[in-house]
Order: sequence, then C-alpha cells, then structure tokens
Amino acid sequence: MAYPPVLALRGICKRFGGVQALLDVDLQVRAGEVVALAGDNGAGKSTLVKVISGVSPADRGVIEWQGRRVQIRRPHDAHALGIATVYQDLAMCDNLDVVGNLFLGREIARVGVLDEVEMERRARDLMRTLSIRIPDVRMPVSALSAGQRQAVAISRSLMGSPKALLLDEPTAALGIEQTSHLLDLIEEVRDRGMAILLISHNMGDIKAVADRVAVLRLGRNNGLFDVSTVSQEQIISSITGAADNAVAHRATGDGEGWP
Repeated sequence: MAYPPVLALRGICKRFGGVQALLDVDLQVRAGEVVALAGDNGAGKSTLVKVISGVSPADRGVIEWQGRRVQIRRPHDAHALGIATVYQDLAMCDNLDVVGNLFLGREIARVGVLDEVEMERRARDLMRTLSIRIPDVRMPVSALSAGQRQAVAISRSLMGSPKALLLDEPTAALGIEQTSHLLDLIEEVRDRGMAILLISHNMGDIKAVADRVAVLRLGRNNGLFDVSTVSQEQIISSITGAADNAVAHRATGDGEGWP
C-alpha cells in the first residue's frame, strides 16, 4: 500500500536572469520510497534541490508538505519541516573527528561543558544502527575513505530525525565497493520510512535502489517511470530527448514506415 506524498511540488518555476531554469515542474516523494531525479547537465536537477532545501526559493509554484501547503524561503524553513540535504561537497570539517562532525552545531552540554562521553556514545549507536563501518568515531574525517565520509555526511543529516532526505550525486566520487555499501545505507534509510530524493547520473544506482525515476529535460518534466518496469534505454531516451524527437518525427509525417 502506497503512502501519501510527504513532499509534493506543483508548477515550480525558477528563473535566473534570462535563463528559465525550471518551468512548471511537478514532483512527489512518498514515505518509504526512493525517487531518483535524472537529467543531463543543465536539466535543472540541482536547481530543484535548492528550491526544496530553501537555498534558492521558487519564483512560482506550490510546495506541499504532508498534505499542507508550505513556504520554503530559506534553509531554516526546510530544516524545520524535516527536510535534510546532503550536497556533493559534503560540507565536512576535516580537522574534526566523526563525533565532532555529527554534532557540529548541536553539541550536547552539561553544566556548560561539552559532554564528550554522551556524544561519542550516541555516535557509536547511530553508526551501529545504520550498519556503518567506521574504525573509530574519534578518527578525523580527513583520515576516512570517500565512502566513509559520505556515510558520515548522511548520518549527520539524520541526527534531527528528518522525514525527507535529498542526496545530490552521493556515489559520484566512489569506487564500486564503496558505492555498494552506500546504496545499502540508502536502502536501510528508505526501509525505515524515509522519503528520499536521489539525484544521480548513474543508471546502475537508479535501478538498484530507486522505486521511481523522474526525468528533467531543459528545466521541464520529461517522464516519470516505475523503475521495476522501465528499461534503461527508455530512461536515457527521456533524458536525451530521443523519445521526444521520435514523436515529433512521426507527428510531422517525416517518419515514413512508423506504425
């Protein structure tokens, strides 16, 4: 049984000067599902993430959160609703250890003194719960592999118990084994009831963990597919516009021999 949408966008538009980055974009993400957002460079994927996260508010359109209309004008608004975002650069502090990064800005203190023991305990519990393999939560993040850093960034985003998670190309800099571990983590988070929007160019990643894939092309919706039934070729055709060209070719009568 499908859950109602946690996040729903209707008619989202965003312009930067003379560039129409998004035009009438619709999107829904439900609890307990991964929706992949695919598209070529310049398709509007990152802009849409910035709209949802409050970094770059929409010029026009409707955003609904758990069935009610909301305004997301700044990152604080998104955080307050329960939307967490992990960007490609991860925004980690290399000079801090894993505990320091997890609790940065939300440190636990007792009588005005940081409670390092409690923060370390919670960090270990979180790593264990999510099956994240980190040798020592007191290691500086600069000593971690790219996959471990990505896992820590995702873990940090979950500290406030959000209901929706936006992941911007999380496997872009990872090797095969690290990617496999991260996809397992995404599935683990999804199975806990999280609504996940996964921005990715990687068809393998999309087929591995996504339930649906929404395609943007030139700032517009250009297809919504059930991953269990769609072929990789269909997704790529929607991304490149090949399917649109074929339809236009038939419509103009130039496609002699088409059914």
